[in-house]
Amino acid sequence: MKRKIFILHEIYGVNHFIEEQIQIYSDEDTAVSLISLYPEGLSFPYDQEKQAYDFFLQTVGFDAPLELLSPKILEACENYNEVILIGYSVGATLAWRLTTLPLHRVICVYGSRIRQYLDNIPSCPTLVVLPSHEDSFDIQSLKDTLVSIPNVQIKQFQGLHGFMDASNSNYCQLSHSQALNDIQYFLQASKL
Repeated sequence: MKRKIFILHEIYGVNHFIEEQIQIYSDEDTAVSLISLYPEGLSFPYDQEKQAYDFFLQTVGFDAPLELLSPKILEACENYNEVILIGYSVGATLAWRLTTLPLHRVICVYGSRIRQYLDNIPSCPTLVVLPSHEDSFDIQSLKDTLVSIPNVQIKQFQGLHGFMDASNSNYCQLSHSQALNDIQYFLQASKL
């Protein structure tokens, strides 16, 4: 196969939405792998958002996974023509932090904590997908900063954090379809 895509999950762990991503991005030229940051089989229901977030911060965090992920990504770079990361929420922030590796492309879907790592300069084309509103910070300020960083494209869609996940209460079908089209376009642009 010529292309490897790694999917990085959000605070809920590997759930139905994350597993669906394998089907969306797999094709005859693409191998897709989910990377779980949690112990085997652990995931949280959406009504346990606070518990999931606390578990992620206390048990996983934004630093330790880089040591787990970097060797996997570098090994894949030796075996595939293209290596791509797609991260959702906390997975998007981790993907953002890994954009300095020799990746082909990175997609960060509602990675609100990217705002804490803006000194990171991606070495590959990076698509940042944002909702129109976040309760925890000013999205416009993040956009204003991201627009000046080389290799970064920004797409913003109507809705809240989680708008792409049909099982999430913040799901927005129109924004999901538009974002998926933009992500597929971004990925197709890399197939030469």
